[in-house]
Amino acid sequence: MTDPLGPVVITSREIYDQLVRVGTAITELAAQIGRIGDGVDEVKRDVADHEGRLRSLERSRWPLPSLAAVVSVAALAVSIIILVKR
Repeated sequence: MTDPLGPVVITSREIYDQLVRVGTAITELAAQIGRIGDGVDEVKRDVADHEGRLRSLERSRWPLPSLAAVVSVAALAVSIIILVKR
């Protein structure tokens, strides 16, 4: 059986050069992954900041419906008192 590619000769120098290229590519990818990780940390800080701001807005808004309920109950009580006194 013959080799369809014909005689192929790969020298150890070619293997070494290719190995160096692969190593360089891996190093570049590792650096890019590190930068992506830094970006993720920044996004996490932004999300935590926004979450805190939303929580503070929610805390400051809850008295409004409660106050409206108290005022409506007081108005109802005043109306009942006025009707009873007639």
